[in-house]
Amino acid sequence: MSRKLFSVVGLVVLVLGVYRSPATAQGKEVVWSTEEKPLADQIHGLRSLADDVRAEATKNLAIKIRQLPMTDNKLRLAVALANLSTEGDFGHATLEEVATTLADTLKQRPLPWPEQHTPADHAQAGSGRQPATPYVELASLVRYEHVAASLDDEQYRAAMARLEADDRKREHAEFNLKDLSGKTWTFSELRGKVVLVNFWATWCPPCRKEMPDLEALYQQFSAQGFVVLGISDEETAKVEPFIRERKITFPILIDPGRKVNDMFVVEGIPKSFVYDRQEKLVAQSIDMRTRKQFLEMLAKAGLQ
Repeated sequence: MSRKLFSVVGLVVLVLGVYRSPATAQGKEVVWSTEEKPLADQIHGLRSLADDVRAEATKNLAIKIRQLPMTDNKLRLAVALANLSTEGDFGHATLEEVATTLADTLKQRPLPWPEQHTPADHAQAGSGRQPATPYVELASLVRYEHVAASLDDEQYRAAMARLEADDRKREHAEFNLKDLSGKTWTFSELRGKVVLVNFWATWCPPCRKEMPDLEALYQQFSAQGFVVLGISDEETAKVEPFIRERKITFPILIDPGRKVNDMFVVEGIPKSFVYDRQEKLVAQSIDMRTRKQFLEMLAKAGLQ
């Protein structure tokens, strides 16, 4: 399981790499202490805040969580906050505090390796074991948000190795998908253009929030050979009215069976990947981006 696939309440009860229902974790009801409950409530309300207020609130929450006594709930809070801290541009200092809190919490209470429950899990793991989700969250912050956090732990090292392997798979993209009108788009045929591949869904709040910026950038740069490919694994009947209502003009591709999602190792959305005119992967995001952040990504492909 992964980021953005569950409600914020569900994220608060994430631990040991397994999502439970909002009221339970590991099959038991979550009981918050008087110190923990206000922090859980504040995390649940983060998406309702203006971005500037949310940045400061996120930073303060990270510091307050770090000061809690060590419990399973402390880890739940640290992971939930980390998961939400990348939904936009809340500042490097904020992400540093979030990553420090998660790393310190994992140092205080290291997690056991998760069991591989199904043949598919074993196949994904390959010859190595899959690290627990909190280690992947921390590794993602370090690798993709460029924060400084250290953790001398085998699972953390395995998480970093997994992310490196995922990136290698994305370096040589090739796929064929149809858009809402039935036109087939072949990635290799777009060589010579700057391509932003965006994975999204109608039900995803951060996806909806960044879509107007993607449309504006498409309008701004399309004459310079810029293409946005929005990829959804939902049914056309659900996607088409959503796109029509919002007047989105960049191509929206449908990925039945999630073949391309799996090719890009997309386990949570939104995610975006920018390829330059030589089809080289030059930038990527693990979450929602602002217009400013998207412009920084496109600059790496030569668009100014």
